[in-house]
Amino acid sequence: MGLKQNLHNFKVKNKDKKWLPGFNALFTFLYMPNETTHNGTHIKAADDLKRTMNTVIMALIPCLIFGMFNAGYQHHLALGEIASASGFFDNMFWNWDNLVIGLWKVLPLVIVSYGVGLAVEFIFAIIKGHEVEEGYLVTGMLVPLIVPIDTPLWMLAVAVVFGVVIGKEVFGGTGMNILNPALTIRAFLFFAYPTWMSGDKVWVHGAVERDQMIAAGQNVDAISGETILGSLAQNKGAGYEVMDMFYGIIPGSVGETSTLLILLGALFLIFTKIGSWRIMLSSVIGALVMGLIFNGVVSSGWITESSKFYGLMSTEFWHHLLIGGFAFGTVFMATDPVTASQTTKGKWIYGFLVGFISIMIRVFNPAYPEGVMLAILLMNVFAPTIDHYVVQGNVKKRMKRVKAKVA
Repeated sequence: MGLKQNLHNFKVKNKDKKWLPGFNALFTFLYMPNETTHNGTHIKAADDLKRTMNTVIMALIPCLIFGMFNAGYQHHLALGEIASASGFFDNMFWNWDNLVIGLWKVLPLVIVSYGVGLAVEFIFAIIKGHEVEEGYLVTGMLVPLIVPIDTPLWMLAVAVVFGVVIGKEVFGGTGMNILNPALTIRAFLFFAYPTWMSGDKVWVHGAVERDQMIAAGQNVDAISGETILGSLAQNKGAGYEVMDMFYGIIPGSVGETSTLLILLGALFLIFTKIGSWRIMLSSVIGALVMGLIFNGVVSSGWITESSKFYGLMSTEFWHHLLIGGFAFGTVFMATDPVTASQTTKGKWIYGFLVGFISIMIRVFNPAYPEGVMLAILLMNVFAPTIDHYVVQGNVKKRMKRVKAKVA
């Protein structure tokens, strides 16, 4: 008798035990979902929640690996130990020394995210007597990718507890939450510990050490650890080439910098029918429209270079797609099937507003130039309202057609 059958028999014999949801979660992770269809089905498909979550994780893995290399690269660059890489395939970037630093800094974030988050999920499952859902498999991977590299582990643990409990469990668990849990965690970190989530020291490991070397009189000819958005918000200019922005060889959150890899992840999610291309495309359109409006305002002369909004307003409208966390948020979080709009027309409206509001917040709030997080959370709240009016609009159209035929 195989291990799977023995575990199944063990589960059946202990079906009344309070701790069984925890065991079921491990059994599901190793083999298959605990609940399967026993009667006739309307639609037959090979996918289930676990396969869906695993597909999203596979799309995130390239961003994770790249983020590790970039963490080490930015660290050595900040200390002046290496020269700037000249492209995506530059050996200076894909150096094993960079990967070692990245592993040392990023893996603990991943371990804490999964360890604390799953522990909270298990505790709630045992207390409430329901099954552990697979939803946190993706959230646990998203969280390390959207935080600064030097985020303290205890701080991340506190935020994860808050995000899982307040962002999901109080609503009933996976599938019932109204806010994206990963963004809820990120929002908690920003508002609870703002000094650790902004500035020019948190995005590059070793930035503080670099400043200490400079203060000691050592000659360190290296770049600042400030992000492009932070620099533009202070009217300093981007400071990076467009292709560097596209490849992601820039400071930023662990997994948000490479637009190239995020784009590949988007194509993969669209091909597997996991992510909504309507939300992704409409978000891009919304961002471009808002960017064009700001460029037009600058061209008209209403905003001068002395204005605190000039740096981000004058940025080429399409550059907004390459900087900050816009691309990552649009592909991996705005498309969350639980918190996004469900209707076809609603997805277009929802996505457009996500992109439009993201750039608006980015420009009008120089203290927090990354607006995609707040834009997605705001639209999470309004997604049910959008779907409601879309459905009601369809009902009214059908009623008119019926009345016309009767008449």
